[in-house]
Amino acid sequence: MAERRVVPEVDRAAASRRALERRRARAALKRDLTTRVLAPQDVLRQAVEDADSDAATMRITDFLMALPAIGAGKRDRILDELRISPVKRLGGLGVRQLSALSEWLDERFPVHTPRPGRSRLLVLAGPTAVGKGTVASHIRERHPDIHLSVSATTRAPRPGEVDGVHYYFVDDAEFDRLIDQDQLLEYAVVHNRHRYGTPRGPVDDALADGKTVLLEIDLQGARQVRAAEPSATLVFLLPPSWDELVNRLVGRGTEDAEERTRRLRTARAELAAQNEFDYLIVNADVATAAREVVDLSSGSAR
Repeated sequence: MAERRVVPEVDRAAASRRALERRRARAALKRDLTTRVLAPQDVLRQAVEDADSDAATMRITDFLMALPAIGAGKRDRILDELRISPVKRLGGLGVRQLSALSEWLDERFPVHTPRPGRSRLLVLAGPTAVGKGTVASHIRERHPDIHLSVSATTRAPRPGEVDGVHYYFVDDAEFDRLIDQDQLLEYAVVHNRHRYGTPRGPVDDALADGKTVLLEIDLQGARQVRAAEPSATLVFLLPPSWDELVNRLVGRGTEDAEERTRRLRTARAELAAQNEFDYLIVNADVATAAREVVDLSSGSAR
């Protein structure tokens, strides 16, 4: 009788840890798909290019269920239509199956393509806690040739914020006066609480002087600017992952649990609107993201 090999406890423990890490990584990937931080085409590409990636080990059923508006019934119909077995993993799909799935994804979730042409009016927006203000500040400090518009807001200053530098902090009466006198290029209520707006005068003056102007605003404001100035270049800042976005929001410690929940709910809606923008930039590193925004102003972006 052959001697049975005894697997050492340390090997079993290591294998268990690796399996747990894989499950957690796939769960994070699914969150990124659901919140649209990652495009499904990107995940499928990872699976094809790296057979050992977390994407490659994801089951096709989990992949489809992570996509927006796909339930169990629709998932099964899609698999039947594409002739893909529900036990398949993304990394194990055949050539025909990959082609059919890619075609279906491109039709159902069109890939974002930059709009041709650029303007000296740049609009930077994105979900809460993605780091819009940090990227804008980085640009302000290193590129004085770019005029960074200062928004007016009715919210209180956060620690370290300076009136007239980061925002113009005003009360509701003053904000109403700015609206009544048509002194705001755009304005909106953000997170159902505070109002934000862009004073029109400094923007018009800077553009008249031939400068590039950068507006760091929210999704509602970006839509208003696009309606008022269709040639404006709209840039959407993405987080590297949904989990990182949550960590940044929690880490800054400026909101209580209820407010964080409200902001994350808003962030999901904002991420779903990213294809309204001309360019998408991932803020994994502030300096890199800032450089990509600046490149758009100089016409050297790829």
